[in-house]
Amino acid sequence: MLHALNKTLKRSGIALVLAGLFMASCNTTTPDPQPGTGTTQPGSGTSTTPGSGTTTNPGSGTTTTPGSGTTTVVASVTYIAQKNNLNLLEAAIVRAGLVDEFNKSNITIFAPSDDAFRAAGLGDVSTINNAPVAEVQRVLRYHVVADRIDRSAIPTGVSTVYQTTLSDNRITVFKTSNSDISVNNGKIIEGDNPTVGSVVHIINTVLRPSTGNLVAIAKANSNLSLFAAAVDRANASTQSALNAVTQNGLTVFAPNDAAFKAAGFADVAAIQKADQATISDMLLYHVLRTTIYSQNFQNGADIVTAQGASVRTNVSNGTVTLLGKGNGTSVANVVTADQVASNGVLHVIDRVLLPK
Repeated sequence: MLHALNKTLKRSGIALVLAGLFMASCNTTTPDPQPGTGTTQPGSGTSTTPGSGTTTNPGSGTTTTPGSGTTTVVASVTYIAQKNNLNLLEAAIVRAGLVDEFNKSNITIFAPSDDAFRAAGLGDVSTINNAPVAEVQRVLRYHVVADRIDRSAIPTGVSTVYQTTLSDNRITVFKTSNSDISVNNGKIIEGDNPTVGSVVHIINTVLRPSTGNLVAIAKANSNLSLFAAAVDRANASTQSALNAVTQNGLTVFAPNDAAFKAAGFADVAAIQKADQATISDMLLYHVLRTTIYSQNFQNGADIVTAQGASVRTNVSNGTVTLLGKGNGTSVANVVTADQVASNGVLHVIDRVLLPK
């Protein structure tokens, strides 16, 4: 018991000292958020203690009386330091020098758990402390939205895109219910944890920011060389559609090289000789005008594509397949899912979808 008490006092003390040091030396600003649907309703900036019927003042930093039935609301980094399953996030924040940014009011932090860090190959403090500071900063800023978003403010049943504090990078949130909310390819496992003027949602995945837009992601994949050639062959409006930054983002199903060959396109030269209108029409049939990560596809749903015709999605035991109008009963399998792009998400598939 004495060891546990000492550990708690030590962790709280370190976090408070670090927060004080960074608060004194930093005054970093973050960009305004840009919710994808425009329907989110930021929180009020106050935090109500569940079941107490009382509201604490987030700006006061005061401590409630122990045993009164209310909860102390502390700064975000202090809260993170006090959580037994956020030790590695705390280490990452310190390594990145972002204590002041994470202690800001009116932000939302999607906080990866220790298990999430381990799954991402960042299993201990030493590994985090050896990571390049700039890269740690980049990853952490991808987990912060410059607005307070409680679970109740997230629209239900639609993909909602939020701008993060990492420039040109957005996350997609999909809420089935308050207890089932996806963030990109992760899930909220502990939501609505109030801090001073902000909120922390603990998630089960370290979110990876993009390295480019959808076209750039495709061209960087050697197994998508024929898809990339098809993009280059397409007309200007189709190319613009694939490069566009839209309110709700895009989803692209990119057939791999084997899929193009099976569809009769033996090589890049064959695609370059193909009818431009045919290639353009085919590509748009592989594009959705919303961002959908693999875990949010619905079994038996018909989704309208940018081409105008629909494609059917089927889900079984976590495996996603697609059926085009002209593919008969031959489905396309999603073989590599959730490739994050700055303007949406890309899924690699093993069959070219035919609109008719």
